[in-house]
Formats: sequence, structure tokens, C-alpha cells
Amino acid sequence: MFELKGKKAVITGGASGIGKAIAVLFAQRGAQVHILDISASACAQVAGEIREEGGQASAHACDVTRQADVHASLAEVGPFDILINNAGIAHVGKADNTDEQDFDRVMSVNVKGAYNCLHAAIPLLRDNGGGTILNMTSVAAWVAVPERFAYSAAKGALMAMTLSVAKDYLQDGIRCNSISPGRVHTPFVDGFLAKNYPGREAEMFERLSQTQPIGRMARPEEVAALALYLCSDEASFITGSDYPIDGGFIKLNA
Repeated sequence: MFELKGKKAVITGGASGIGKAIAVLFAQRGAQVHILDISASACAQVAGEIREEGGQASAHACDVTRQADVHASLAEVGPFDILINNAGIAHVGKADNTDEQDFDRVMSVNVKGAYNCLHAAIPLLRDNGGGTILNMTSVAAWVAVPERFAYSAAKGALMAMTLSVAKDYLQDGIRCNSISPGRVHTPFVDGFLAKNYPGREAEMFERLSQTQPIGRMARPEEVAALALYLCSDEASFITGSDYPIDGGFIKLNA
């Protein structure tokens, strides 16, 4: 079960965190993985690591905010079966202290970037007889998270885009779902704590971990396992759905 042999997967933001975990797991399950990331060196490194372990992986330096870049990268990839819209950035701030530049940057990466990938990928998936799209949203699209105004808006938009794509391309054999993680222990978290709480990293890490009712953050590999299921043939009856993976954050914090 949950094998991806003979499948070709495109993973944006695949050079670190959740994207890297998905790339590694998909390759282990037999997929030919294509990593798109703004950092050429980072995506080349991850692709190299996957190949060293016997997997199939290619690196593509790509800025998802630039539609021409995305089209060029997917032209290099050729026909494929799976798109993971994972590239994204975070921002801390309320509506009145989020400046225009930061708001535009979050929207450019998290919303326009996903749109650019959908715009380029859907015709290729349709011509290939169908496929699977998985968008990485967030619990911030479901519930109020303090000081995540722009981020919440962006992830809410991506969740709505998931439903729209699932509806519009159902007859083309394209499934579209999303995953809404809670807090996940990624390099971003470590960098955020080091920048904002120097000397208090361990204390604040524990405090953030405890905001999940389960008492810890998720591991990127756990999110990747859910992504694997949703992109496998075993999930062929699932489309237009969002799957929280949040340690009980949405339902048990009420």
C-alpha cells in the first residue's frame, strides 16, 4: 500500500522542513521527485541526498512568485502526476502592525505562488490523463491564531483555492486536497526562536509545544506520511477535502 512507483511528483519548497520530508518519503516509495525551491544550492543538496539513498530526484531552482519561472521549471519536468504546493512563508503581526510590504510578500509567496503553480500544472496534469494536487494550508485557516493576520488570510485563501480546483477539474481526473498542520518542528521554528527569544529558546519551544493539546509539535515526517496517503491510489475517492494534522489544536482547544 501507499506506493508511488511510476509516479512523478513536483514538490515546491522541497528543500527544507515539511517539503523535504515529503520529497524524501515519496522517493522512498518509488516516486521520481522533482524539487522546486528558491535556493538552488539547498534543493540540489536534498536531491543529491535522495539519489545517494537510491532514490530518483532532480533539483530546479524556482521562484514561485514568478509565473515564468514556474512554467519554465515544469517544462523541464515534463509530464507528471503529483503537485505538492508547499512553498510558503510565515509572518507574525496583527492587522494594524503588519506593514504593506510584509503583507504583499506573504500574499505573493503563499497565494500567488500557489496560483502560479496551479496555472502551470493543471494543463500538464490534464494532458497526462489526470493527477493529484495537494496544497499545504494551516490550522490558521480554521481558527484564530494570535498575531497571524497575513498568514491566516493567505492560508484561508489557499484552502478556498483547493475547493475551487477540486470542483473545476473533477471531470479531468484531477483530485485536489489540502493538509492543515498545527505547529511543526522545522528549521523555521528554530530560527524564529533564536531571533526573537535569544537565550530562551528551550523555554519558548516548550511553551509553543504545549499549545498543541497532544503536548508536542509535529515532526515533518508525520505530515509527509499524510501527504503520501492523499497522493496514493488508496486515496482515489478523496477530493475537495482538508485534513488537519494538529495534535487536537482545532477541536480540543475550544
